[in-house]
Amino acid sequence: MGIWDDIKATFRNGNNLTRLIYVNIALFLIITLIGIIGFLLINPEIVNKTIRFLSVPSSFKTLLLKPWTLITYMFTHRELLHILVNLLWLYWFGKIFLEYLDEKKLVAVYLLGGISGAFTYVLSYNIFPAFQGIVGESIPLLGASASVMAIVVAIAAYVPDYTVYLFLLGKVKIKYIALGIFIFTSVMDFSVNSGGKLAHIGGALFGYLYTLNYRQGHDIGKGINNIIDYLVTLFRPAKKLKVTYKRTADDYEYNKVKVDHQKEINKILDKISKGGYDSLTKTEKDMLFRESQKKN
Repeated sequence: MGIWDDIKATFRNGNNLTRLIYVNIALFLIITLIGIIGFLLINPEIVNKTIRFLSVPSSFKTLLLKPWTLITYMFTHRELLHILVNLLWLYWFGKIFLEYLDEKKLVAVYLLGGISGAFTYVLSYNIFPAFQGIVGESIPLLGASASVMAIVVAIAAYVPDYTVYLFLLGKVKIKYIALGIFIFTSVMDFSVNSGGKLAHIGGALFGYLYTLNYRQGHDIGKGINNIIDYLVTLFRPAKKLKVTYKRTADDYEYNKVKVDHQKEINKILDKISKGGYDSLTKTEKDMLFRESQKKN
């Protein structure tokens, strides 16, 4: 089996956490390849256009024309360090998430957390004076950070005292790890990459609200799971109906089977006459019992 076959098998047979990671990596590799092509053709605008096509714009008007970006942006990365950090946090906290909640909930929190982060970003750029004059596509939003933050906060709120071992620090509860991640990625140096930090805050807020509602018996991610299930069913190829044909036995075959069966019964009866009923095997006893039931 080749590398590509291994990847397909892992994607098909793996859990939803694996699939989310694979989609992020695949899109990153595609963007990287486009960047290489742009470099060779001395046309860097190729990759820039690709990023703009996939990223969430800060303009409401442009967003209405590019609604797919609310989903595609959360799988889009351009820098290696960006995707590496996001996928490491996704993997570590996603594994803990799946210890307590199922795969569908993981996908729902990832998607809805990302969408919440996108709306927080767009609203902020259109409301706060600090961003006036730069609203548009000049600062696109991309990356899985808001989605990952939603998962981090959701599971930390669900099992706050879950303990992990950190190098040099020892045992630490994940509520403190989540708080540390939030502060360092969403609060510190807020003026730097403020759009991304606002998206983190939106994702974190959704993660907390998700767990708060789930503890009260409401799964606010159920709706998007129903949509995904519908789309999967809609585009899944219909299973081919397998039809088998069984040839009806003719008189010769029927009589042969009947004669062979009777020979087996005669052997069993002969064995009883020589060694008694207890000399029969369990299979022979069962066969004799079934034969007696037919006659009754």
